[in-house]
Order: sequence, then C-alpha cells, then structure tokens
Amino acid sequence: MDQGVYVGNAGMDGADNGGWLLGHFMPPGLDPRHSTDVEVKWGVHPPGDTRAEWVTGERRTALLVLVSGRFHVELRDRTVVLARPGDYVVWGPGVDHSWLAPEEAVVLTVRWPSVAGYKVVPPDLLTSVPG
Repeated sequence: MDQGVYVGNAGMDGADNGGWLLGHFMPPGLDPRHSTDVEVKWGVHPPGDTRAEWVTGERRTALLVLVSGRFHVELRDRTVVLARPGDYVVWGPGVDHSWLAPEEAVVLTVRWPSVAGYKVVPPDLLTSVPG
C-alpha cells in the first residue's frame, strides 16, 4: 500500500476474510479497503456450497454478479438462477435470502452500506469456539 492505494488479488486477499475485500471490517486508518459505505466480496464457491443460514432482517442493498459457473440466490418467494457470466440480481433492505452453488461458481457481491453484525461463523469454526 502506498499513499492510500492498495493493489492486490481478489482470490488471495479474500481468502482470509471469507472473500470480503472491502468494508467496515478491513483495517481502519490509511487502508483504502476500509469503508462504512460499501462492502465488496469475491466469492469462490465449490460445488454444493451453501449459506449456513438465511439472512433475515436485512438492512442493506446487495448486487450479486455471476463471474463464472452457476449460482442460485434463494428468496422467500423464488429462486433466482444465475447461469451466464454477467447475470446478476439486486435486492434491497428487508429481503430475506440465502444461496447455493450447484457447481463451482465465482460471484462478485457489492453491498451497501457496510453494517457490522452480519458475519456467519463457518461450520468448521463452530466446533473450535469455546463453549
């Protein structure tokens, strides 16, 4: 990082933070990836990957764009299938959702604003959390 500029690789940089590259959860200060306005995720999903639980009480707007593969966004009243690179879906506050990857998929997600408290603990970490 040099003078407020960060250059990286989405796959490598997101690997330690669930794919998230930009948002309130990045180091504050001079790191331009810290933002309370927006969050950006590079999501790499193996076949069969699914969200651990539904998001309810959503307070953000989200844009999800398919980069490669096939990806399903589950809404209470329907399933949106993203099948071609560039397919996308947008939803606003109050829309409950979940997702699954029936095959390997890469998706770019943009959410705004960046709000603390929405992180789901991965199932493999639940067993290591003291109880």
